[in-house]
Amino acid sequence: MNDILVQKITTFLKEIGINTIEKELSDDTFLPGLALSNEGIIIDYNKLLYPGDILHEAGHIAVTTAEDRKKIGTDNIPEDWPTQGDEIGAMLWSFAAAKHLKIPLEVVFHPNGYKGSSNWLIDSYKENNYIGLPFLEWCQMTLGNQKATARNEKPFPHMIKWVRE
Repeated sequence: MNDILVQKITTFLKEIGINTIEKELSDDTFLPGLALSNEGIIIDYNKLLYPGDILHEAGHIAVTTAEDRKKIGTDNIPEDWPTQGDEIGAMLWSFAAAKHLKIPLEVVFHPNGYKGSSNWLIDSYKENNYIGLPFLEWCQMTLGNQKATARNEKPFPHMIKWVRE
């Protein structure tokens, strides 16, 4: 595992208010070495296979409402969390974070994730086909080209805020 890359990611997350907690995890987590809780992202560095997965999981926390973030990892989280919209938003959020951190997209969208669609996602994002952008705009986290131009602001992948209110 690339310790410098992990440190870069976890430092960024701390700066935007997403906690990372080092803790031993069981082998039955959805992603190896990672779990989400209402306290942040739990990382078992001995089991973590893909550092980019930390950004994707952070995306889930970031696009979740403040009210529901308090429920992550508890029995009170809505059954449908994360929704398909949340999933698409988390992927696009992690793209923006990778661009912000100057991390190669292949680190986040690695071939062993995204149900075999990692190359398709990378190609789509490189062509400025930002699947999920309306969701991130609706969350007031960023602006698409048209709205950004009208407001004389930077467009996506620039983020107005990294964590949804």
